[in-house]
Amino acid sequence: MTIRTRFLNGKGIAVRLQFLGANRQVTGSRYYLESNGTRMLIDCGMFQEREFLDRNWEPSPIEPKKIDVLLLTHAHLDHCGLIPKLVREGFRGKILTTPASADLAELILRDSAEIQAEDAAFKRKRHSKEGRRGGHPEVVLYTADDVDRAMPRFQSAAYGHPLKLDRRTTATFHDAGHILGSSIVEINLENNGQPRRLIFSGDLGQRNMPILKDPAVFDSADYVVMESTYGDREHQRSEDIRTQMARVIQETVEAGGNVVIPTFAVERAQELMYYISQLVQERRIPRVPIFLDSPMAIHVTGIFDRYRDYLDAGTQRQFNEKHSPLHFPGLKLVASVQESMEINDLPQPAIIMASSGMCTAGRIKHHLAHNIHRPESTTLFVGFQVRGTLGRQILDGSAEVRIHGRYRPVRARIAQVYGFSGHADRAGLLGWLAHFCQPPRQLFLAHGEEQVSLGLADQIRQSMRWEVTVPYYQQTVEL
Repeated sequence: MTIRTRFLNGKGIAVRLQFLGANRQVTGSRYYLESNGTRMLIDCGMFQEREFLDRNWEPSPIEPKKIDVLLLTHAHLDHCGLIPKLVREGFRGKILTTPASADLAELILRDSAEIQAEDAAFKRKRHSKEGRRGGHPEVVLYTADDVDRAMPRFQSAAYGHPLKLDRRTTATFHDAGHILGSSIVEINLENNGQPRRLIFSGDLGQRNMPILKDPAVFDSADYVVMESTYGDREHQRSEDIRTQMARVIQETVEAGGNVVIPTFAVERAQELMYYISQLVQERRIPRVPIFLDSPMAIHVTGIFDRYRDYLDAGTQRQFNEKHSPLHFPGLKLVASVQESMEINDLPQPAIIMASSGMCTAGRIKHHLAHNIHRPESTTLFVGFQVRGTLGRQILDGSAEVRIHGRYRPVRARIAQVYGFSGHADRAGLLGWLAHFCQPPRQLFLAHGEEQVSLGLADQIRQSMRWEVTVPYYQQTVEL
């Protein structure tokens, strides 16, 4: 839904905000902000829900060559995944983000281009035998060459340092505590001569979690765009993460199966290693091979080592004392395809961490194909599964799932460890809002399934008396 721009006294409203993704659904983060002649994008993410995939192939709703600057909150694919396509379509502006996010984005975008090429080739081969399926089964969104053209546009920005976008507009990045280098974006501008402060939360992390620092908080803003992924629930914490993981691993190994963990290469893989390292050192799990089967996750782990200043005090201390929580006995880092294939030939149980975290692509699908039908094996989920993804189908109890063109019965044990999430839950989101000394003019909720966002909006209206909107895809508002 689009609201047309109004005019006052013959002059156009100075600030326009349009919602171009992650609206009444979780992925595809993208906002267009126009102020005083400067045209900005905040994020340019890929849609990952099955029913919205076609949006990835549509032309940019805003003509790319007219966009002056892109502000990237963090490097997850649903926030940065369409940047190479935007550049190919004509974007020639700057991409501003933190140094860690720039390094991670390059890894993620190159990996995405490679996976698209591999998947397209696989689908072309399969469809030549079975017939064509879906709207865009054989067309890549962008290539490695497109990534090459995009990366020189990245410019690094430190936390807490205002960046001048024009003579009346600045942008400042603040730590979001979600993944390494993740940011809340603060934009200060003028609207008809009056100062205005906008806050885009990006994805907000949990407080008091290991590895990363807590999210920054604010005492005032005129407009806030906040995520709402877990806006309808509190993270379950009946037991601590190590106890939950130890029990699942112990029971699966005793049954003679593999523990297969769909893993996000950025942050979740490092968190898993952090906790498994503790379990190994405390001898709370059997001695079995532990595989990190993700070349990208291996590279990301190296980036963590480079950006120790982004880590919390406890994790920095472990690194400085040469007790890295990301390396431990039994851990095997798997880079090559051949090594990955050999994992499934092992005669003894193993712990297998592989990407992608929602089982939409990558090596995890091969490990699921070898284990999803085995009652002795366990598929262990440690992160949010978006509606329509293979991971969500498995977690929701589907009797069979389609993997690599074949329907496979789900006989493996399906388990979930709670407390891992990189997102703040309902209490965390409300707690973040509680730091504002007075309500903003408007709070916009994004990054949540429709009923989740609407439910959180109702709660905020009732408990805090704020003005709250859950925008529709492509809705435009005037500030």
